[in-house]
Amino acid sequence: MHLILLCVFLPLVTVARGQYGDYYYGPYNYGDNDEWVNVYRQGFNFQCPHGQVIVAVRSVFNKKEGSDRLWNYACMPAAQSLGEPTECWWEEINRAGTEWYQTCSNNGLVAGFQSQYFPSVLDREWQFYCCRYSRRCPYSCWLTTEYPGHYGEDMDMMMYTYDYYIRGATTTFSAVDRDRQWKFIVCRMTEYDCPFQNV
Repeated sequence: MHLILLCVFLPLVTVARGQYGDYYYGPYNYGDNDEWVNVYRQGFNFQCPHGQVIVAVRSVFNKKEGSDRLWNYACMPAAQSLGEPTECWWEEINRAGTEWYQTCSNNGLVAGFQSQYFPSVLDREWQFYCCRYSRRCPYSCWLTTEYPGHYGEDMDMMMYTYDYYIRGATTTFSAVDRDRQWKFIVCRMTEYDCPFQNV
């Protein structure tokens, strides 16, 4: 019986592996020795290598360090069906101390983050680094749960599904806790060019 099941499922696994190559989500490599991309109260600029997108975000909060966070990111190659990025850019700045909602314009995918700390409000301003893949369009978009679950907690957001991509985020800011919660905007992307400029 086990041999029959193996004969049935082995071709399916082979087809799936051929379709997706060696790509899988998790565990993530956050870079050299899992170092943080910033130090407390300092700005940073993180960009994935060409052709890769953000798939995981990790952060720890420290009230004594100006209610600031350390950040780290993991990248993975985009699906081969998307091809190479045709254009990359920095989005508009999201101001510190305010709530905001932003997706990458022009159907872009998030491939980096830039941030500057402001001691006057004990918060950061943010920019997304976005990349567009030909004329591919997003669909089946949804919001993740809140990260972190409560203000002041550590944060570890991971994409567990291969063909979903981060397109932006919505955040809330607590004037009491001086911390921010994130919900990431996650979408699938078409495997064909489409006429829509933005969704």
